[in-house]
Amino acid sequence: MKIHYISEENSILNHFLAQLRDVTIQKDSMRFRKNIERIGEIMAYELSKTLPYKAVAVQTPLGIKHTTCIEDNVVLCSILRAGLALHTGFMNFFDDAENGFVSAYRRHGKHGEAGQILVEYQAAPSFQDKILILIDPMLATGQSLVAVIQKLMTEEQPKELHIAVVIAAPEGIEYLEQQLPANVHLWVATLDEKLDDHNYIVPGLGDAGDLAYGQKL
Repeated sequence: MKIHYISEENSILNHFLAQLRDVTIQKDSMRFRKNIERIGEIMAYELSKTLPYKAVAVQTPLGIKHTTCIEDNVVLCSILRAGLALHTGFMNFFDDAENGFVSAYRRHGKHGEAGQILVEYQAAPSFQDKILILIDPMLATGQSLVAVIQKLMTEEQPKELHIAVVIAAPEGIEYLEQQLPANVHLWVATLDEKLDDHNYIVPGLGDAGDLAYGQKL
């Protein structure tokens, strides 16, 4: 797996990441969503540098300009619900992209023990031979992402698969490396220290879905 760590160089990205983590700023859910969206825009720009391009000729009012455009169709697919704000950031830049949405959750046993990850809702266009960008803000264990990818790849295969996450734990990255092909691209805004005993990312930022959209039942 090819891993891209975007925050290794100082940029405005780190400013937005700091605000995401700040417990006082987190109280403003609209600002939290906006910061996730802006991080998505930065990640989309960085990812776009690696895509294949084709030469085009553009008619201007005064002549012809030879330039380049993205060669392949792009499909954005986010994991509900936390991925929605990050998805918006990517959609702001990949405005011609088709869009898909998938739900994934862990079904716990009767006594609270961890159970199977279920992928029950899937609304996605065909991504056969297209660029598929899978979007999820938090990469903890990586099990949900792998379950979604396995479900999506049952019938179709993209030309390229890119995974975009805001905060990742080393354990999740290691799991993806074990489970996914070497040609998959993983884009990480920032890498955190570890998972705790409850599989929460440390220092992390809390539950991204709750912070963006309110607590769920």
